[in-house]
Amino acid sequence: MLNKVSSSITTLLDQRIEGHSLPAELYTREDVFEADLEVFFLNHWIQVGLECDIPEPGDATVIDIGSTSLILLRDDDNEIRVVRNVCRHRGSRLLDAGSTVISRLVCPYHQWTYELSGELSYAPHMGKDFDKSCRSLKPVNFRSIGGLIYVCLSEDPPVDINRIEEVMEERLAPYDLRNTKVAHEVDVIEKGNWKLTMENNRECYHCSANHPELCVSFVDLDFGFDPDSLSPEDREEAEEHFAMYAERTRTWEAAGFPSTTVEQVRNCETNFRTQRLIIAGAGESQTEDATAASSKLLGTMTRKDLGDLHLWGHNSWNHIMGDHAVTSIAIPLSAGTTLVRTKWLVHKDAVEGVDYDLDKLTHVWIATTEQDSELVARSHAGIQDPAYEPGPYSKFSEGALDDFSTWYVERMRAHGY
Repeated sequence: MLNKVSSSITTLLDQRIEGHSLPAELYTREDVFEADLEVFFLNHWIQVGLECDIPEPGDATVIDIGSTSLILLRDDDNEIRVVRNVCRHRGSRLLDAGSTVISRLVCPYHQWTYELSGELSYAPHMGKDFDKSCRSLKPVNFRSIGGLIYVCLSEDPPVDINRIEEVMEERLAPYDLRNTKVAHEVDVIEKGNWKLTMENNRECYHCSANHPELCVSFVDLDFGFDPDSLSPEDREEAEEHFAMYAERTRTWEAAGFPSTTVEQVRNCETNFRTQRLIIAGAGESQTEDATAASSKLLGTMTRKDLGDLHLWGHNSWNHIMGDHAVTSIAIPLSAGTTLVRTKWLVHKDAVEGVDYDLDKLTHVWIATTEQDSELVARSHAGIQDPAYEPGPYSKFSEGALDDFSTWYVERMRAHGY
């Protein structure tokens, strides 16, 4: 039988109107936040980092999700590991937040020592009969998909992560993200619920009015429009754009670069969408003038005209271009605050000031992330107002939000809410 808390959340889920945003309390209540953490961040696959976060053996970085702390590391055999950041003695945290370089994992409390494989190698004063073999660090299910690290904290992780792997390994292969480096990283704490962060990211209805830097290279029409709202001239321009899109996609596919839309957004466990998007203007990269930010292209790329390979999940979005990539993850901190961590990747041998200018590389998405943070805060503030009631999504430009809200309700119900 559902307890009172889950029963109360069930009532809110029942109130959701198809084609509309969610009831306010699904964004604002602390018990819903705790349920969201359990369902979407502890029992589903989430993107948490990159192979290039830990390029060398001994590199380690900590990722915190609610009360859960994980260590992403590279062991002495150059293999990726993800383990719980919990000593098997009395539970002390092994590593502090952030990145570090280690030869072993040594607990600061009682100096229990673990190999980078997670095996306990030293436990002082525990007696000669103490069995170290059953006290290794607890491993976490993970997948590296084209160099993007996904984890699932459930003992029974959803198997449809295989679809992302099947689609994205091929699409990401020419970019070789495993052999990139993080040129820049920014953490922004958005003053809004994580679902508002993701909803904002999944539509470009707001782009032309709020993202002047991004709109130099990003085509907002790609995410839908109402044809009756356009002038005859604008409608003709839109028709020409989509005819060009179809031809460009056909050409990309013929050249061996998968480009068509693949999505798994309803009636599934692992939520994702990918598509190769046209870059406007000069057509090379998401920069202020739409030209490449780095002269040293990623992986085996020799072309700058392959657009933006876009991939999103339920806590992440990624833009991969010939010269660089931008990856972002969202981690809920509370019902009303969300960490957005953005990284800019370049070829591992690219040299700042020689192959790329850092300001040109980062300016557009730094500005866009700050603008989105303000929009999310405005949305969260408005949703807390007694005047808020769920509003209708545009069938032309917010279909992805309806998919996301529908999937959210589906998954909550599947977990007993």
